[in-house]
Amino acid sequence: MTVSKWIHMGVVLSRQAEQYPDKLGCQDKNRDFTFSQWNERSCRFANGLSDIGCKHGDRFAVIAFNRVEWMEIYAGSAKGGQISVPIMFRLAGPEIEYIVNNAGCKAFIVEKPFVEMINGIKDRLPVPAGGFVYLGEPGEKAPDGYIEYEAWLASSSGEEPEIMVDAEDPWTFMYTSGTTGKPKGVVRTHESYLGMYYLDVANMGLRPTDKALMVMPMCHVNSIFYSFPYTMVSGGVCVYNESSFNPEDFLATVQKYRVTFTSLVPTHYIMILSLPDSIKKKYDVGSMRQLLISSAPARKETKVAILDFFKNAELWEAYGSTEAGLVTLCRPEDQLRKLGTIGREIFGIDRIKVLDEEGNEVPDGEVGELYARTPMIFKEYWGLPEKTKEVFQGEWFTAGDMCYRDPDGFYVLVDRKANMIITGGENVFPSEVENALASHPKVKDVAVIGVPHEKWGEAIHAFIILKDPDDESNDLKEEIKRFTRTKIAAYKVPKSMDFIADDEMPRTGTGKILHRVLREQFGKWSDNR
Repeated sequence: MTVSKWIHMGVVLSRQAEQYPDKLGCQDKNRDFTFSQWNERSCRFANGLSDIGCKHGDRFAVIAFNRVEWMEIYAGSAKGGQISVPIMFRLAGPEIEYIVNNAGCKAFIVEKPFVEMINGIKDRLPVPAGGFVYLGEPGEKAPDGYIEYEAWLASSSGEEPEIMVDAEDPWTFMYTSGTTGKPKGVVRTHESYLGMYYLDVANMGLRPTDKALMVMPMCHVNSIFYSFPYTMVSGGVCVYNESSFNPEDFLATVQKYRVTFTSLVPTHYIMILSLPDSIKKKYDVGSMRQLLISSAPARKETKVAILDFFKNAELWEAYGSTEAGLVTLCRPEDQLRKLGTIGREIFGIDRIKVLDEEGNEVPDGEVGELYARTPMIFKEYWGLPEKTKEVFQGEWFTAGDMCYRDPDGFYVLVDRKANMIITGGENVFPSEVENALASHPKVKDVAVIGVPHEKWGEAIHAFIILKDPDDESNDLKEEIKRFTRTKIAAYKVPKSMDFIADDEMPRTGTGKILHRVLREQFGKWSDNR
């Protein structure tokens, strides 16, 4: 008997294939699959993995840019009970080697652009010979040592696997980017994802007529969170198969595929809004019904501009984590009324606790660490029981984010605990300074860190991307400082700043700025400016 009675997504897909066999299930810009076709390919994937020795409970790695096959990889592994280990495609060889070994993967799906890198570490991986699958163009010959993906699917059974997969079983190991040390494998079960999907449907009102566009990397939890809820209600999922974000191409894709929903980070929205008006006016984005801002806090100016451009769309802002799932939503009706907040708890989770260093709840208005209890909480960090214990207070989990609750019960995300700057004995949260700097009309994006200072302990330093790089000057730096003093306390104004190019700003695969990397590289940048 199963422990969990929830029906996992492999079964959900088979039911949609039975009820809506000819309806579009998933697609990218090159290929479309009906629910029936998607279901059969997913069965072949599950059975194919089993044939090469990766069976129920075994792990397999995947490295690929966005493409529609990700949908059958996830659905197929749900059917067969295998555990997906998605690899962020921006990682280097040694990082990939660590993850694949840590997870103990028995198979590896490798897309064409990554074969050379994987070949360089192949002999140090636990994947046996015959366990490497080459994901290229359909019909393309596989390199030596690899099985060609489409031929492999064709030779595998298209019947439903005869396995009862418990929703209590793990579905994915999601390796965090890690602010310090080695990445941790976040073990997420089928049940934890299903909790996310049902609450997403309930909170946002998904429809069978919706078309969701997956822009975020398919190896990231955001895309697993926001793709399959649409499958749950028989909506379509379109995978945006571009290796990097092109804002004009995004608008063209929205128009062509009549997209109704997408989840983007603030950086994506800034890129779209920065396009010339002549470009933006070329495309009809009237199909867009719901927009989500996620993975990083959005500034007030960005939200206002989004609402002005996507005139038919509701704007939602999500706060959550790989471990906890979706925690808060700032709903459309609150976007202008409660600008600067991350909203309130979503329907279906417990009340957030804001705790001090001793684990006591702080009064409303005071900053503390955000702890959440949700039905989509992760199971554990793989092989790290002590690390797992560290992030829990009873049943409540923290991702290390600092916040306060306002008098209306809305939460204001202040910063990550690890990024807090202590200057002259005062705590300064980078996001507050960043918001002030970003409101300057010539600033496109900004990141703030603390750097060692003999007198103050830490001094505040800003890295600024200008809308027009030709505006760079020392006079502009002083002007920005004067401007910022009108927004925040003088001790929070950066003592120094660097103008940098877009590609110099270090980010995770999902667009979050890596403050840790900025701290490591500060000396190099300051030496050159």
